[in-house]
Amino acid sequence: MFLVVEHCIAYSSKTLLMKRMLLGSLIVFSCLVASVSSDEDYYKLLKVSREATTREIRQAFKKLALIMHPDKNPHDETAHDKFLKVTRAYEVLKDDDLRKKYDKYGEKGLQDEQQGGGRYESWNYYRNEFGIYDDDLEIVTLDRGDFDAAVNSGELWFVNFYFPRCHHCHELAPTWREFAKEMDGVIRIGAVNCGDNNRLCRSKGINSYPSLYIYKAGMNPEKYFGDRAKESLTKFGMQFVKSRVTELWQGNVFTEIEAAFSSGVGWLITFCADSGDCLESQTRQKLAGMLEGLVNVGWMDCSTQAELCDSFEVTTSTTAFFPPGSSLKNKGSVLFLQSLDTREIYGEVMQHLPDLEALTKETFQSKLAHHRWLVSFSFGQKTMASHEYKNTLCFFSQVGKVDCLTDSELCVSFYIQKPCIAVFKGLGIHDFEIHHGKDVLYNIIAFAKESVSAHVTTLRPENFPSDGKEPWLVDFFAPWCPPCRALLPELRKASIQLFGQMKFGTLDCTVHERLCSMYNIHAYPTTVIFNKSSIHEYEGHHSADGILEFIQDLVDPTVVTMDPDSFAELVKRRKHSETWMVDFYAPWCGPCQALLPEWRRMARAVNGMIKVGTVDCQKHHSFCQGESVRAYPEIRLYPQNANRRDIYQSYNGWHRDAHSLKVWAVGTLPRASVDLTPDDFRNKVIGGKDHWVVDFYAPWCGPCQHFAPEFEVLARMVKGSVRAGKVDCQAHYQTCQSAGITAYPSVRFYPHLGTKKRDQGGEHVNSRDANNIADVLHQRLQQLSPWLQGKADNFKVSFLRNSATLQSPFCFLILVAISYLLQSSGNILFSGTDF
Repeated sequence: MFLVVEHCIAYSSKTLLMKRMLLGSLIVFSCLVASVSSDEDYYKLLKVSREATTREIRQAFKKLALIMHPDKNPHDETAHDKFLKVTRAYEVLKDDDLRKKYDKYGEKGLQDEQQGGGRYESWNYYRNEFGIYDDDLEIVTLDRGDFDAAVNSGELWFVNFYFPRCHHCHELAPTWREFAKEMDGVIRIGAVNCGDNNRLCRSKGINSYPSLYIYKAGMNPEKYFGDRAKESLTKFGMQFVKSRVTELWQGNVFTEIEAAFSSGVGWLITFCADSGDCLESQTRQKLAGMLEGLVNVGWMDCSTQAELCDSFEVTTSTTAFFPPGSSLKNKGSVLFLQSLDTREIYGEVMQHLPDLEALTKETFQSKLAHHRWLVSFSFGQKTMASHEYKNTLCFFSQVGKVDCLTDSELCVSFYIQKPCIAVFKGLGIHDFEIHHGKDVLYNIIAFAKESVSAHVTTLRPENFPSDGKEPWLVDFFAPWCPPCRALLPELRKASIQLFGQMKFGTLDCTVHERLCSMYNIHAYPTTVIFNKSSIHEYEGHHSADGILEFIQDLVDPTVVTMDPDSFAELVKRRKHSETWMVDFYAPWCGPCQALLPEWRRMARAVNGMIKVGTVDCQKHHSFCQGESVRAYPEIRLYPQNANRRDIYQSYNGWHRDAHSLKVWAVGTLPRASVDLTPDDFRNKVIGGKDHWVVDFYAPWCGPCQHFAPEFEVLARMVKGSVRAGKVDCQAHYQTCQSAGITAYPSVRFYPHLGTKKRDQGGEHVNSRDANNIADVLHQRLQQLSPWLQGKADNFKVSFLRNSATLQSPFCFLILVAISYLLQSSGNILFSGTDF
């Protein structure tokens, strides 16, 4: 087991000054690390470029593993250490979040992350089980960064969720490869390695391997339960291909073709005669799927429609393409195809479809100023990929192209230096977003669909938000950087959530180097909030939720930024009932930077129970020295009810994630929940007069231990309206069994309904989040409030009626008055015969 000392040593001001003089603007610091770490560049260790994709990184690591593994080098005493370095490099670079930290801070930014502990797999594992589909061109290896874009693109996907150690997954692999070749161009075949993408697989509800799912935008995922033969997979997949192949004959041929032509759609027709080769039914169906929306596919039986085939001058089996806009009378416009190969036919048809509308400097303004367009910028080249863009016409009504060789001035005005796709949003020609994802159709379509509804703008010097009038979130990025590309879809989601409150823009630092240098951008992505005169750098997870949380903290901060005076006022002279947590940090310290988003998340979780602050020890160096802060980050808790206000506890845990910090902090507070014995449960919960929320747990249960501090948070949130209790189901098994508890932890709500006995099972609450549970309890109490009020009023009046004082006429009049008031408020308790 390798241990990591996760601190940066605090230098004196004099030492720092000397270091700065030696290294210019760089501030040097030292982290004590006893781990599998190295000064070597992780990219160089794996022999990959900095723009390598996750798939390329996996392939490179596998190649090195087969050569460098200690099993293959038993006589090399250094083989273990060398392979650990390579393994660590792979573990970091395959993960977008870790890769971002490494790119920005180097190894020092990773000290807060769990290390591999000196473990790796056997050589046979890397040879036979690692990266099953990485070398298969027909199978798209999907990761967390591109999964949603793929399955929401509008294309049909069949995805195999697998685990490297799963025997059945390896048995399926040869069939899945053959199936992918069979379905090429009709259904996108994908694979997700759940060993590398555990979070993604959990979020999709994957709990067994292999799990095979069909995905298409607009429909729920459909799981495949059949046998794993190629024919069965094909039959299942093809039932979701909605394109049809039309049989043409004398009664429909001319109306079908003319109707398509009038809509700008061509026809691909296979004529099946006695001689020659006719396209098989399955091939025709595949072509119909590949050309859906652009070209209709049909066939004609010349043995029964001989006269009709003669009119098309067909004497042997053949396939012909009738382009949209052509005439049935003009045989010269018809393209007769010689191939029987699906891909070759598709390529020829795409090549002969009408090209995208050409846009020039003269027409650009008038066409794009007030309409949404998808525009392809090229530099004179015409490849098969350029024909693929014609498929976008199925999804977008206005698609155009610009040749930057002939209209260079137009492209220069947009700072376009290489072929790309851009969405213009109909708000003027300067409001657009450039696509930086994979240059494949499904990724382009997903980007365009997201971009037209999102509010992210590609920034240039002319529209960069430098005036400070409006709040902006600006993402400084490089297109070659995979974590940058993974962040872009999340920015689009966040821009929709914050529309009208904040503007979003992206700046390509490979194009605008000078502008990025002005803001001291040296790592990508760097996301910055410009809020008038304030500038805040985003440090957090690459997710829309993380961005929204960060911005929420800026608007309504839960962390107090302290100087020596405010620290003395708020912490040293705090009230007896207050608890403070303070992070003493230095901005240059990698572990401190990694802690920032977790610290904010923890502060929100304990808001209302513990106050949270930070002290910048670079700015207040003498003060931190006076407080005996020797390393960063230094996390201290100043408890409530302390005899001396300067007493504190230091956090010495290995993990500095929000949950671990919250567990430690809440554990120092007096308990708000109570332990319930069987008698307590029977008398107070079932037979008492209070509302109760109860946590049924077992001491050995990991999820129970994880939930325990969350339940304490809940107990404090609902204090005064609902009492909180815990039942140990290991010690009090019979109580839990009678309550119907079958899993731990289980949360049950026991509202007091005015009856002496309550249902022992209570009301199940299906959540382990304190905020969610509190919301459920609040809503339930609101639902019960009128009924409970009615019961209380009924009890009061019943008491008066049954009282001996009713013999008094005066009391009787009071009772009538009370009854009248209750009736007017809707609580009708007496009928006319009651008096």
